[in-house]
Amino acid sequence: MTTNGTPALAIRDVGMQIGGARILENIDLEVAAGEMVGVIGPNGAGKTTLFNLVSGLLRPTEGSISMNGVDITRMPVDRRARSGLGRTFQTSSLFPGLSVLENVRLAAQAKRGGSLSLFRFPRSADAATTTARGCLEQVGLQDRAGAAAGGLSHGDKRKVEIAMILATDPELILLDEPMAGVGSGDVPGLVETIRRIHLESGRTIMMVEHHMDVVLGLAERVAVMHHGTLLAVDEPETIMADPEVQAAYLGTTGKAA
Repeated sequence: MTTNGTPALAIRDVGMQIGGARILENIDLEVAAGEMVGVIGPNGAGKTTLFNLVSGLLRPTEGSISMNGVDITRMPVDRRARSGLGRTFQTSSLFPGLSVLENVRLAAQAKRGGSLSLFRFPRSADAATTTARGCLEQVGLQDRAGAAAGGLSHGDKRKVEIAMILATDPELILLDEPMAGVGSGDVPGLVETIRRIHLESGRTIMMVEHHMDVVLGLAERVAVMHHGTLLAVDEPETIMADPEVQAAYLGTTGKAA
């Protein structure tokens, strides 16, 4: 966690151009340590592009990005991960043929600097396995540790992915549409898992999500993107009462996904 008021994440005047087209412009956002911020906006508003910039998959053409006071604007993806940044994606990133425990154990093993070999049989009490079991308990899947990951419901797969991120001990977690593909019956349980992790661990979380009820129920502040710009940042009730925000959701889409 950060101290002395240093933000966990500081995005300063960030812009992004691809092939001459301006995708993002003048994005300026701070996220405090331990805060949960939801990022919303119409399709094409630039939400995924913003996450790609923060996680290092893309580099901005203007501005800077800092984490815990350290400039990460041009830092490689792997170094950001080692510095405490974890991210989930819209599509599943599990090894479906491996057990739930093995998936999480691989993430814990990588964090500890070990081999990612799928053929290395772990001891039941080694450090990575112990960490993995603890992370599964945090997401409520300790009883499914031996199940094949590919046979889980979409909601439980998302929980495994969150457990994998927790196994890397991140300070900042980016959740990219965690409810994507999740059946309506699994949404409440996944929401409560995210809420519990946030409250109990105090980790900083940014979440892109299209389910407005999920964002409004979880986030302490909401950042609204539209046409590649940051339209508004405020508490959920204030955001939903903002005429500009309402117009953005009823208007046309922007330029980037």
